[in-house]
Amino acid sequence: MTELSLIIRSEQPIDAEAIERLHERAFGPGRFARTASRLREGAPHLLDLSFTALVGTLLVGSVRMTPVLAGQERALMLGPLTVEPAFESRGIGAALMKRSLQAAKERGHTLVLLVGDEPYYARFGFKRVPPRHLQLPGPVNPDRFLALELEEGALSRAAGLVAPLPATS
Repeated sequence: MTELSLIIRSEQPIDAEAIERLHERAFGPGRFARTASRLREGAPHLLDLSFTALVGTLLVGSVRMTPVLAGQERALMLGPLTVEPAFESRGIGAALMKRSLQAAKERGHTLVLLVGDEPYYARFGFKRVPPRHLQLPGPVNPDRFLALELEEGALSRAAGLVAPLPATS
């Protein structure tokens, strides 16, 4: 197998259309009904914590971070993490995750939440959110609701409903 010449860079406003097409191919039309997607509709993602993966000029992956409130604690909602189906299993998702989490920590963020597969995300330090500790604004399998503390104790400070961070905050 040949090595990919992969470039990870900050998401740019001009990437929006290509990322939307990527999400469509990877997740289909049902993506809008998911609880995490509905939560992200309430606030724009942060471009300085969102990254794209390119092979040449082809956008092959994306990860986004959206600010939320977890009870009274500021947090980030990671996702979607998307890789072009033809480029899966080549480390692109992991490279995007590492870059995004590193940027979040460098900018002083303390807690990252996501809905996803624990076996995949555990390697980055994500663990299940304790039952009834935090609630998303819609149904979600509790085994898929995960958190990563970038600062020890951040998850224990967060309790209650997860909601979009108001734009005035």
